Amino acid sequence: MAAWQIFVTLALISTVFCAKYEEKSKVQMYVNKVGPYFNPHETYHYYQLPVCRPEKIEHKSLTLGEVLDGDRMAVSLYEINFKQDVEKKELCKVKFTEADLQLLRDAIEDLYYFEFVIDDVPVRGFIGHLEEGGFLPHTHKVYLWAHLHFNVEYNGNQIIYANVSTKEQAPVSLDEVSAPLEVAFTYSVKWYPTSMKYEDRAKRMRDNSFFPKTLEIHWLSIINSMVLVFLLIGFVVIILYKDLKFSFALYARDKTRVLKSDFARYNVDEEDSEDLDQEENGWKIIHTDVFRYPPQKNLFCAILGVGMQFLTLATGIIIMAMLGMFNVHRHGQINSAGVILYAFTSCISGYIATNMYKKMGGENWVWNINLTSALFAFPFFLVWAIVNTVAWGYGTTQALPFGTIVLLMCLWMFVGYPLTVIGGIFGKNWANGFDAPCRTKNIAREIPSVPWYRSAFAHCMVGGFLPFSAISVELYYIFATLWGREQYTLYGILFIVFGILLSVTACISVALTYFQLSAEDYRWWWRSIFSAGSTGMFVFLYALFYYYKRSNMSGLLQSLEFFGYTALTCYVFFLMLGTVSFFASLTFVRYIYVNLKMD
Repeated sequence: MAAWQIFVTLALISTVFCAKYEEKSKVQMYVNKVGPYFNPHETYHYYQLPVCRPEKIEHKSLTLGEVLDGDRMAVSLYEINFKQDVEKKELCKVKFTEADLQLLRDAIEDLYYFEFVIDDVPVRGFIGHLEEGGFLPHTHKVYLWAHLHFNVEYNGNQIIYANVSTKEQAPVSLDEVSAPLEVAFTYSVKWYPTSMKYEDRAKRMRDNSFFPKTLEIHWLSIINSMVLVFLLIGFVVIILYKDLKFSFALYARDKTRVLKSDFARYNVDEEDSEDLDQEENGWKIIHTDVFRYPPQKNLFCAILGVGMQFLTLATGIIIMAMLGMFNVHRHGQINSAGVILYAFTSCISGYIATNMYKKMGGENWVWNINLTSALFAFPFFLVWAIVNTVAWGYGTTQALPFGTIVLLMCLWMFVGYPLTVIGGIFGKNWANGFDAPCRTKNIAREIPSVPWYRSAFAHCMVGGFLPFSAISVELYYIFATLWGREQYTLYGILFIVFGILLSVTACISVALTYFQLSAEDYRWWWRSIFSAGSTGMFVFLYALFYYYKRSNMSGLLQSLEFFGYTALTCYVFFLMLGTVSFFASLTFVRYIYVNLKMD
C-alpha cells in the first residue's frame, strides 16, 4: 500500500468512525491525566493521585500519537448511561493518610487539573480550589472538589459535547485536618438535547474549551508578513538597481532588471573593449573559482538531503491539515502523521544527499548515506533520551512506555534507514556530472579583505533576521499551540506564511550571494546555508523571550522539554532553510555564469 493510501486510510478511520448509543446503554468514561495548569507537558496518570480507583486498573488501547501526546487513558468507576440523568451518586469513599493529604495540598496549590475522556471528548476541571486573601493576617485555604457534575449534550443517538462543573456542592477543606480523613466522592450527570450535528462538534469543543482562547487575529499576521515581503523585495531591487545598475537584459529584458551593466561590460567584443577603458573586477574574474567544491562536502550534501526531507515533511503535514485529515478532538493525530512521514520521506534525504555527493566527485557514498541518516536522528535521540530519563524520574506520562520506544526504533531501523539507503543507491546511480558552466582552475585565487558589513557574520545576521521577521507574528500562535493550551486550526494561513518564508529566504539568499561574489569571494557554498540557516538562531532567541515573558512554565522537567525540543526545532529550521537558500543561490550562480560570454 502506498504511503498516501496509508495516511488517507488513517484519516478516514478517525473521521468516519463515531459511536452510537441506545437509550440507557453504557457510556464509558476514561480517566486520563493530571498536571499543573501552567506546565502543559508535565502530566501524570490520574490514578497517581489518592482518588477513587478500581481494584484492577484497565487501560485503553491507544494510538501512537496519543502515547506521544502523554495520554494514559484508563477505565473509570463512573457509571454513565446514555440519556439517563443521575442526581447524586456516591463513587467511593477514600481514607487519606497524612502523605495523601500533603500530596493533594501540593497538587491544588500548583493548580492541578484533571482530564477525563467521554466518547473522544476531553472533559477537564481543577481537582481543588485555592483561596488566598488579606495582608494582615494573610489567609491561605486549600479545598478539594469531592463532587463532580457532568453535563452531556447529545443529538439523536450520538454524544456531541460534555463538560464538568464543581459548584454544585461545597468543597472539602484540607486545612487544619489530621489523618486519617475519610472523604466521600460523589458525582451527578445531566443530559441535554442539542441540534448540533456530530460533524460540527469539533467547533463546539474549540469554542467552549476549558483553556482560554486567545488565537483570534491571524489575518493581521499574514498581512504583516506580506507587506514585509514586498518591502524586502523592493529594498533588494532598489539597492541592486541603484548601486549596481545592471539588469537581466540577455534573458528577460521585459521581466526584471538585474546584471545589465556587468553583462554589457563583460560581453563586449574585443575591439570595443578599449572604449570601456575599464579593468575586469567583481564576480566575472572569479569564474574559475566560483564552482570550486566546498570543503567537507560529505557533511554539506548530508545537510542538503535532510533539509529537503524536512521541507517535504513540513509541506506534507500542512497540506494534510488543510485537507481536514486532523481533527482537534482526536488526540495526537499530527504526532502520528509526523513520525510516519519522517520515516517514509527518508528516501528523499538519501537520494538528494548521495546524488549531490556523487556530482561533486565524492567516492565514499556509503559513509554519506550513514551520515545523512544520523544527521537528525542522533541529536533527536540524545535530546529525547535526556528528557525521557528525567520524565521517567518524575513519573510523568511524558515518559514513553517501553513498547512505544521499541516501536519507534523498529520504525526507524526497518523503514527509515532502509529507505535512506534505497534513496542513496538511486541517487548514486542517477547522478550525472555537476555540469558547471565554468572550468575550475587547480590553484585557488586569493580572496581580498572585505569591510565588516560584507563579512560572513553580517550576512548571517541579515539572512537570518529577514526570514524570521516574516514569520515572527505567526510564530507566537505556533508557540502558544505547541507549548500552551491553544488549538491551531487555520492551516490555510499557515500554508501561506510558510510560502512567504520560503520566498523571503530564496530572495535574500540570491542578494547576499551576489554581494559576496561581487566582493570577489567565491566561498558561497557554505555561506548560503549558514546565512539563511541562522533563522533558527533567531527562532531560539524568540523562544527564550516566549518562555520568560509570555508563559508561566517552570520546573526542571518542563524547562528541559521546552528548551530541548525547541533546540531541535531550530535545528530543523537551519537544515530546511539552509537547503532552500543553497539551491536558490546555486540556480542564480549557474544563471549568471551561463549567460556570461567567456573568452
